[in-house]
Amino acid sequence: AQSLHSLGPRAAGPFVTVDCGSIAPALVASELFGHERGAFTGADRRREGAFERAHGGTLFLDELGELPASLQPTLLGVLERRRFTRVGGSQELTVDVRLVAATHRDLRADINEGRFRLDLYYRLAVVKLGIPPLRERVDDIPLLVEHLLAACGAQDDAARLFPPVAIDAMQRHRWPGNVRELRNFVEATLAMRARRARAV
Repeated sequence: AQSLHSLGPRAAGPFVTVDCGSIAPALVASELFGHERGAFTGADRRREGAFERAHGGTLFLDELGELPASLQPTLLGVLERRRFTRVGGSQELTVDVRLVAATHRDLRADINEGRFRLDLYYRLAVVKLGIPPLRERVDDIPLLVEHLLAACGAQDDAARLFPPVAIDAMQRHRWPGNVRELRNFVEATLAMRARRARAV
C-alpha cells in the first residue's frame, strides 16, 4: 500500500493507515470519520478522522474484513458520495482520497455468510491484487531479509547474519505469520546478536 502511494500521482499527499482489526468496534467510526467534542464519553475535544487526515492522498484500511457490519453501510455511503459527517456532528465534509484496502479473510465467503456487504465489496474491488503467502514465494526471502535488516538500521552484511544454511532452513519453513513473522525473526536475530556482543 505504501509503495502504491509513493509511486502514484498522490505521492505528495498524506498516507494514512487504519488497522480495522485493532480498534474496538465502538471506536471505529470515530477513527475513520472523527468526532465532535462531547460526541461520547471521553470526547473532550474535536478530532479529525482518517478520511480527513488522508484528504488529497491515500487511506489504507488494513484488515478490512474486520470492519463491523454496522459500519459497512456508512463506509459504502462515504465512498459513493465522497462526503461524511463526524460522529456527533452535523456539518457534511467533502474528501478526496484514494482508498486501498487489505484483508486476510475470504470476503466472498463472508458475503455468502452475511458478514460482509456485497455492494461494499464491489465498490472496493475495482482493482484486486493478490499477494501469495510467503511460503509460496520463498525465493523472496533473501531480498526480504536484506530489506528488513536495512529497515532495522543494521550495519552487518546480511550474509554474515544469515548464511546460506540459515537461508535454506528459512526457505523450508512454512511461515504461517507471513512477512510479519519473518520481520520478527530478523529483529529477534539482531537482538540476540547484540545481547551476545554485550556479554562478550
